[in-house]
Amino acid sequence: MNMKVLVAIVMVGLMIVGVVTYQTQERAAEQLPVDSTVPDTFDNAAGVSGGLADPKIIDFALPDIDGNMRQLSEWNGKSRMVNFWATWCAPCRREIPLLKATQAANAADNVQIIGIAVDFPEDVAAYAEVAEFNYPILVGQEDAMAAAEASGIDFIGMPFTMIIAPDGELLKSHIGEIVEAHIETVLEVFADLHAGTIDNAGAREALKSL
Repeated sequence: MNMKVLVAIVMVGLMIVGVVTYQTQERAAEQLPVDSTVPDTFDNAAGVSGGLADPKIIDFALPDIDGNMRQLSEWNGKSRMVNFWATWCAPCRREIPLLKATQAANAADNVQIIGIAVDFPEDVAAYAEVAEFNYPILVGQEDAMAAAEASGIDFIGMPFTMIIAPDGELLKSHIGEIVEAHIETVLEVFADLHAGTIDNAGAREALKSL
């Protein structure tokens, strides 16, 4: 079995596990009484299940589509949505037009979308010609998964999105497809952060509903 087939099998397996985990969590939440409190696995900054953790600063380096190494901290000073995706992932592809529209409408407001393709570089480059991304795409396979896990996040499937404050602090990690309602919530939090009406702790609290 060649390496490309093996990696593809691993990534498909991760996506299946992620979908099953996400659906299981949703069903469990629906069965709880209205006044029950459900710990959010990714509520705290380090992505550790249960309890609070120290704020986690996110930074890693991956090559872009042209093979140039890019550091996430290049975009410090901007609020970021870092979206992990793959060309073979249908929900990931559905997110892309919404993410492009969000970038186009909010670039002047210090909001930056960054895509992390957990995929083969040649497949990403071919897809990018059709998708016409208006935001940076970084590419990695095991390296991209390792970057997420080094940030304290269990990589259980795609898509998932890191929401990051201008100083690089992880505010929230969202498992599953991003939809317009999620974007609206995130942009409201980013606007409050930029205006200084909330701090990072307040942003994390506001994003709990995401």
